Amino acid sequence: MINEIEQVALRAARAAGRIHLKRLSRITINRKSNSIDLVTEADRESEAAIIEVIHRAFPTHAILAEESGASAHQSDHRWIIDPLDGTTNFAHGYPQFCVSIAYERRGRVQFGVVFDALKKECFIAHRGNGARLNGKAIRVSATPNLCSALLCTGFAYDRRERRRFYMCFWEELMTRTQGIRRTGSAALDLAYVAAGRTDGFWEFGLRAWDVAAGALIVEEARGRVTNMDGSELDLGGANIVATNGRVHDELVETIAQTRPEADRRHAEMLRETKASA
Repeated sequence: MINEIEQVALRAARAAGRIHLKRLSRITINRKSNSIDLVTEADRESEAAIIEVIHRAFPTHAILAEESGASAHQSDHRWIIDPLDGTTNFAHGYPQFCVSIAYERRGRVQFGVVFDALKKECFIAHRGNGARLNGKAIRVSATPNLCSALLCTGFAYDRRERRRFYMCFWEELMTRTQGIRRTGSAALDLAYVAAGRTDGFWEFGLRAWDVAAGALIVEEARGRVTNMDGSELDLGGANIVATNGRVHDELVETIAQTRPEADRRHAEMLRETKASA
């Protein structure tokens, strides 16, 4: 069945990718719950196209998708979809966005695809069968420690209200690594860790559709993915750390050591905001 799953997932990803490219030159933007959480017609159209392809092949499978939420019926089989990861990038014409599709059976992700149509890069992984980029096997980097590492991260949509909290981790890790990148697509950040382009990734406040496919791709490229405290990844919580494995414990430890200061800075900001209100 996994071969059929792959074929359907790739058809769905390519259908979404075609919409991304078609819509890139004529973008219509709307806003969700706040001024920085965007949704475009490309998000909606590509999600509808993905769901149509999946339901045509597997009408009884459940779906969890960013724009339409969870399907009403229950199933041992579930597809987790981000139709356009990196919407803000897309809306500005910045070339870092993708579609992310994961297939989950009985609560465990079995297949994932992250497709960047603009760069024509397709990252896939089958559980137990490795990870590939455009058909060629990929592996995480061999970078041995944090001081030699290039990391990537992102900031949640509440970053204006919690900016001191998030920047505390950035500041601390900036001094302990070769560099940090903020690209705006968690799915591609994970795929890049898997391909050895970066050595690690951390981010707070993600959702299952942001990480389900990318996390499997990292694991199958012989990397390591956990919650931020080092425990087994919870897709529902998705405060995530993903690395080449070699720098993982050091990154998790640094985040833990920085957390009290980050909490203190956030509490201080809340007091200042309240006092000035």
